[in-house]
Amino acid sequence: MKQFFILFSVLLFTESSYHSQTLQNKRSATDNVKIIILGNVQDAGSPQIGCRKECCVDLWKHPQPDRKVSSLGVIDDELQKNYIFDATPDFTQQLQFLMEHSADPKKAVPDGIFITHAHIGHYTGLMFLGKEGMNSKDVPVYTMPRLKEFFENNGPWSQLVRLNNIIPYEMQNETPIKVNSHLEVTPIQVPHRDEYSETVGFIIKGPHKKALFIPDIDKWNKWKYHITDLIKTVDYAFLDGTFYDSEEIGYRNIEDIPHPFVVESMELFKSLPPEYKKRIFFIHFNHTNKILNPDSRQSKQVIEKGFNIARLGDEFDL
Repeated sequence: MKQFFILFSVLLFTESSYHSQTLQNKRSATDNVKIIILGNVQDAGSPQIGCRKECCVDLWKHPQPDRKVSSLGVIDDELQKNYIFDATPDFTQQLQFLMEHSADPKKAVPDGIFITHAHIGHYTGLMFLGKEGMNSKDVPVYTMPRLKEFFENNGPWSQLVRLNNIIPYEMQNETPIKVNSHLEVTPIQVPHRDEYSETVGFIIKGPHKKALFIPDIDKWNKWKYHITDLIKTVDYAFLDGTFYDSEEIGYRNIEDIPHPFVVESMELFKSLPPEYKKRIFFIHFNHTNKILNPDSRQSKQVIEKGFNIARLGDEFDL
């Protein structure tokens, strides 16, 4: 518990509270900061390559436009700034979607990109910023130290750095980054398969509210912090919901792809008061996860138990 309270003092966590509708109506233009969901699917998308199961068979003939890989956008209307958390294989469409919902829809590039880790659904979208695509100039990309080194020393990512398509900025664990006068971002390292980089979640702090974004983690009990305590310090918690339960795994060894099942998380969180449960939004769903279908029994169970499901286009005031 000592480590937990150290983290609280470092990040200056305080108990978050929701503002009344009256206060929201009185907000000035400088308060127009929001999160927008850019995707909620696991790295390889839906339908997933090679899948001939029931979950994908119809999607090959009838793709659903809301099936985008997990990512968040942050829009600051007053400063006309836009940020993306994780550059996915769907980065092209997600960037366009973000800009269409921003104060400056003509802007072509984000003002910053934050990367959680080096698995394909979280960083490979950066390739579209290269000379074969946008050929962008000096886009800030915030990474942990190992990932920064990976980008600088391995092609094709090193070419993005060499040609100044991107500028990697090194983050330090649990050290807040003052992105602008309205936005502060703090990376928090989590246990996960770290073949090429560390894995982090982010605390995203706006003028009035805070969000926790952890799309990937092994199991909650492998982390040195208590996720239930962290949920109480933020207004929104976008959490790993990759698999609903063990039935999705089939022949695969869960030790090779460890994630907290949604049913496990709901059991862990069941004693939370309703005001905290409603802050939880599951995200990052495998193509087999029936939560992707809003009409499924699994989706309805999540809602009935007082939790939420992040879906494309959902917006949240910061």
